[in-house]
Amino acid sequence: MSNKQGIHEVSTGTEVEDATIAIVVSRWNSMITEAMMEGAVSTLLANGVKKDSITIVRCPGSYELPLTAQWLLETNRYEGVIALGVVIRGGTPHFDYVCDAVNRGVLDLNLRFSTPVAFGVLTTDNVQQALDRAGDKGNKGSEAALALLEMITVRRRLT
Repeated sequence: MSNKQGIHEVSTGTEVEDATIAIVVSRWNSMITEAMMEGAVSTLLANGVKKDSITIVRCPGSYELPLTAQWLLETNRYEGVIALGVVIRGGTPHFDYVCDAVNRGVLDLNLRFSTPVAFGVLTTDNVQQALDRAGDKGNKGSEAALALLEMITVRRRLT
């Protein structure tokens, strides 16, 4: 499609009915990650993804998200993966190491597999901030699902 200047432009969209999607959910901080997962699933279904096209895999914590997502990508069964987790700041540098590792791990998967992996990992200072981002003040799982659907659409339109 061409824009007003006559330049070819690839637009995004979120209605991808026939997409197969995997969601990797961290069990650590499950009261938050389960709400994020419900938001992601609801958003996928609302945008036409069929229930039987969604696979949910749980892993121990956010640190394990990239490896679990990699295993899913290696099956070549999924057009995209959503990684959902929560890392809450504590009194040690552990927070920084985990956040950096998960961020780099998801980035590496996107580039290596050329398949979108949506980053739905909350990095917050406290539990209340995480609860806010998984519920009443917006659901980051839902936002990650929308981002994934847009990336799937862009890839389809480019190939």
